Amino acid sequence: MLLAINIGIDPILFYIGSFAISWHAILVILAVIVGIGVAVWLARGAGIERGLIYGMAPWAILGGIIGARLVHVLDFIPSYIQDPVTILKFWEPGLSLFGAILGGTLAVVIYARVRRIPIGRIADLAAPGMILAQAVGRIGCTINGDAYGTPTSLPWGFTYTHPNAASTTVTWPYVGHPAPVYEIIWDLIVFAIIWRLRGRLRPDGSLFLLYLSIYSVGRFVIEFIRALPQPDVQIGVGPLHEAHFICLAVLVVCIPLLIYRMRRAKVVALP
Repeated sequence: MLLAINIGIDPILFYIGSFAISWHAILVILAVIVGIGVAVWLARGAGIERGLIYGMAPWAILGGIIGARLVHVLDFIPSYIQDPVTILKFWEPGLSLFGAILGGTLAVVIYARVRRIPIGRIADLAAPGMILAQAVGRIGCTINGDAYGTPTSLPWGFTYTHPNAASTTVTWPYVGHPAPVYEIIWDLIVFAIIWRLRGRLRPDGSLFLLYLSIYSVGRFVIEFIRALPQPDVQIGVGPLHEAHFICLAVLVVCIPLLIYRMRRAKVVALP
């Protein structure tokens, strides 16, 4: 047995009847609270009513849930197409973090357009809370073992020993990279960067675009050491899979848009 960090925590915290309440679910809820709470706190100094944030939050959550499930289903479409009814079972395992980010963002953009609210400043307020919420949510993945990494002999490799852990579906003993921990570290680095740059980037919306761009760079790299739990039914091309392509798409859209908007803002600011 290779030297490794043993994770023996039961991912199921408790049951309500036959319904299981997992650590992952609790931490996802906590992540949502953190994301909204940070945005509300920052709104005080930005001249934005807190009620506006609270009004957007349900739409962001709904869009995030739909996006998270949709992206996951697209990733495993060969499997879901055999039983389409399972697509609607949101309460079952199978959500994509990237899908939640993109779905929630799209929902807020639509809400802002309908209500005629300037989206740029709201997006910049949301960015620090969103990346911090992602870090909190990945703690749940670390406990649950559903985002384990490829095999490693490094001393900080994780092996999950509880039978309820998602990673025990692979041949045991299995020691893998702690991919969720890598992402937590990267999320905190991104948080530190955008927190430092708050209020310094123009025009409004630039901080949010920067957040998406920097996060996508790190996520693209980390995905190379993420194990594919069902490679036979997961969409991919060579070493690249769906998350890689989403990262690339985000970068292709966000970086040129960020550069264009910042240059344009400088030109407008010239006397």
